[in-house]
Amino acid sequence: MKVTWLGHSAFRVETGSSVIMIDPFLSGSPVFDGDVADVSQGTTHVALTHGHDDHIGDSADICKNNDATLIAVFEICVHLGVEKYEPTNTGGTIYTDDFDMTFVRADHSSSSDGVYLGNPCGLIIRAKAEGKTLYHMGDTDIFGDMALINELYKPDIGIVPIGDRFTMNPCTAALACRRFFNFSTVIPCHYKTFPLILPTADGFVESMGEDSGKVKVMDIGESADL
Repeated sequence: MKVTWLGHSAFRVETGSSVIMIDPFLSGSPVFDGDVADVSQGTTHVALTHGHDDHIGDSADICKNNDATLIAVFEICVHLGVEKYEPTNTGGTIYTDDFDMTFVRADHSSSSDGVYLGNPCGLIIRAKAEGKTLYHMGDTDIFGDMALINELYKPDIGIVPIGDRFTMNPCTAALACRRFFNFSTVIPCHYKTFPLILPTADGFVESMGEDSGKVKVMDIGESADL
């Protein structure tokens, strides 16, 4: 599984013959300076955790330009008006040849320009070729049912928001990782994009303590084979 961080909560995940763009906030991002067409080339699916503009980003254009399928809660699918979509909601699973994707709880909100866009979610991606499971938490606070998410899906890779103000802060995010999960790799996200959120992942790495070696702090545009 090849994972590329594109800044904020945006990731490109490649597994088998599938390319999944998660929360592709790119052209409007102050920290992404690449070419949207280049980084989204070959996209087969766009997956959204929730409907805030800094997560929806370039989703509609990426779907149109790549004939890709949008996977999101029903309200977002209808709102974006893309041609190909797979609507779902919390607890539901979308099954494909290369991966299964389950939407799980996240404690946040979801809207755009005052339009309610359904439940915020986290994404569980079970990659069949690699036999690994990735959990993109979306935007969220810590919550006790993370223990159930671990029991049900046993994710190997965690993508965790750490930037504070709108999501968990570094200490809380580290507590969530250490108390509820046994990740082999933890990738921090949702930081250094805007002045209101934290500029580095240093506090998260420090708060992970003896598990700090599991943390992979990525540069924007960096890829990792996991």
